[in-house]
Amino acid sequence: MKDNKVTPSIDSAAVDEAMPTAWIERCFGEVLRKLDVATVMFDCEARITFCNDYLLELTGWRIEEVMGRNVFRVLLRFERGDSESRLATLLNATGDKWLQENEIFTRVGERRLMRWNSLKLRSETGQVIGMASVGEDITERRQAEARIAYLNRVYAVLSGINTLIVRVRDRDELFREACRIATTQGEFPLAMMGVVDRSARKIVTVALEGKDPWVVTAIKAVLSVSDGSVNAMVEEAVRTKLPAIANDSQNDPRVAFRAKHAELGCGSMVVLPLIVADEVACVLALYAREKHFFHEEEMKLLTELAGDIGFAVDHIETQERFDYLAYYDALTGLANRNLFLDRLAQHMRSAVTSGQQLGLFLIDLERFKNINDTLGQPAGDELLRQVADWLKQTVGDADLLTRFSADHFAVVLPNVRHEDEVGRQVERTLDAFINHPFRLNDQEFRIAAKIGIALFPHDGTDAATLFKHAEVALKKAKVGGDRYLFYAQRMTETVAGRLTLENQLRQALDREQFVLHYQPKVNIATGRLAGAEALIRWNDPATGLVPPARFIPILEETGLIYEVGRWAVHKAIADYLRWIRAGLAAVRIAVNVSPQQLRHRDFVADIKLAIGVDPVAADGLELEITESMVMQDFKHNIVSLHSIRALGVCIAIDDFGTGFSSLSYLAKLPVDTLKIDRSFITDMEAGQEGSALVTTIISLAHALKLNVVAEGVETRDQLRLLKSLSCDEYQGYLFGKPVPAEIFEAKYLASSATNEGTATVRA
Repeated sequence: MKDNKVTPSIDSAAVDEAMPTAWIERCFGEVLRKLDVATVMFDCEARITFCNDYLLELTGWRIEEVMGRNVFRVLLRFERGDSESRLATLLNATGDKWLQENEIFTRVGERRLMRWNSLKLRSETGQVIGMASVGEDITERRQAEARIAYLNRVYAVLSGINTLIVRVRDRDELFREACRIATTQGEFPLAMMGVVDRSARKIVTVALEGKDPWVVTAIKAVLSVSDGSVNAMVEEAVRTKLPAIANDSQNDPRVAFRAKHAELGCGSMVVLPLIVADEVACVLALYAREKHFFHEEEMKLLTELAGDIGFAVDHIETQERFDYLAYYDALTGLANRNLFLDRLAQHMRSAVTSGQQLGLFLIDLERFKNINDTLGQPAGDELLRQVADWLKQTVGDADLLTRFSADHFAVVLPNVRHEDEVGRQVERTLDAFINHPFRLNDQEFRIAAKIGIALFPHDGTDAATLFKHAEVALKKAKVGGDRYLFYAQRMTETVAGRLTLENQLRQALDREQFVLHYQPKVNIATGRLAGAEALIRWNDPATGLVPPARFIPILEETGLIYEVGRWAVHKAIADYLRWIRAGLAAVRIAVNVSPQQLRHRDFVADIKLAIGVDPVAADGLELEITESMVMQDFKHNIVSLHSIRALGVCIAIDDFGTGFSSLSYLAKLPVDTLKIDRSFITDMEAGQEGSALVTTIISLAHALKLNVVAEGVETRDQLRLLKSLSCDEYQGYLFGKPVPAEIFEAKYLASSATNEGTATVRA
């Protein structure tokens, strides 16, 4: 039979009697006092009524120093008004318990972060009589969490940049993206990358990124006004090849712009050297808001990061070197053959678009092997560099050049209008080259060269073919002993002939072989001689008179037209003055002016000098300027013409009607005469339209009070029609062809003097 046991009940009254309340409170107080957590109690006046041993040990206070004192003034250190407000907030808060975190101060001022579990204390009647808080010191825990967070940020930067290194092939992009990753993934407020310029002892900023645009703007403003000198931290990193750390950047004397750091809220910074080929090539500066951010763990990762970026920079520079060598000559820096052919093809396409030709000439240095063998390869290399520099200076654009083999260079001459331009360019290049001293081993050397020339499109329609034909021409020049040779033998002969003619013309000017022929101009109404036009002729002793169409274009292309034109003005004035002194019926002489003369800065001074030989010299000179010439640079030309007109020299517009100038421009020109182009005179008899044009020109000229001269009059019908239209003067084969000065004097001036200037041809 099973026993039924009865559990005895507890008599609470008996317990209360056995364990009095005071004893229980005393025991509870002892427990609280010995707990390894902070415990504090205070009354409604914030006076501390209890403080356990753990809190005293944590803060360094003694019990007698804190009991009865204001908890907010001792542990939290609020001002009086703030402590009263804080107490009222706690006592009036809803609920009787809550969790909170705040910092307390130790006796010596150290801060400790506490997590409190707080409870309102109430009396038996329910009235709040104080507060009790049990707190855990979480300072080390939060610091550890912060360290982990810092490390995670650095890990993120390391991971992001390593991923970047795999795909980036451009150094500037690497720098920009590395700074961006540091600010976005690493949460650094600012990251800056700089390249070390050792010669100037400064850092050149190449990348700057910040989370806040105003921070970047502020730093850029500081950098823009600084002298760029290397600051102490950067200098330390470059010199030691180790990271330079400032964990309190606002107070570290090595940090430049410390005041700006305080303004931007940057608490610490590090300068990481990026080592390439055992030298610091760049630096990466990272700024953190927190003080004491950069510690051993972070620096281990950041040093690894700097090594990875340095490796990437070295790899990129090596690749860039390979890429450079794929397109450029390492010795001279000029394009190599492949790149040059690409550029040549581009210039050929441009020539097609512009409708012009293109010249290519290849240069071979003579005696280069002798120099290389005698003075050594270093001297030979130095000569090639000097030749490349001379060519770059002479040509003016390195993109037009290449060194395509040991001692061979090539030059593109774009926008060729005439084939002989290339020949003249080659002649000038060869002359200047052989006269240029090259210094090798403290000695001067004069180097000769051979040149082979090919012209586009005649000698090849693609770059490779044109280059090949220029090589053929160069080989022939070397074999045949020519200074230069065109690919097409016919072209060589043609250009050589033109160059020979150019040299002959220079000699003709020096030897006074040019002469003036004069064509008379006649007054239509009176039939009297009204003037003469001076026309240049070349009296070659070997061949006699050379047709103007053969040598005038050469004079214009070579620039000799300016010298010859100036001679013509002086010669015409000399003849005019001679006629006066001989008692002949001197008439005004019209001299044609070339575009180069009119554009020349000394043109007005030359005219002033020419007429300065005699007070009446200006009366005998008229300058003929074509309508199209004036319109090329109207503002400049009108100033020149006004200056010449002020000297008393007459001005005529030649070939009027062919230049399409507007009437408003014509009205502004300081001219005395309009000369109607011979084409209009020819068309005048063909129908009413031709006659109407001449009528309009004459009426317009008379409205502007200008004299009108008709050119190229060859028939009596043309003369009669011009007279009916009230044209003032004419010239042409009907009256007389251009003749030498002595014939003009005898045939026209002498008879005019005796017969009062009456001409033999009348309308």
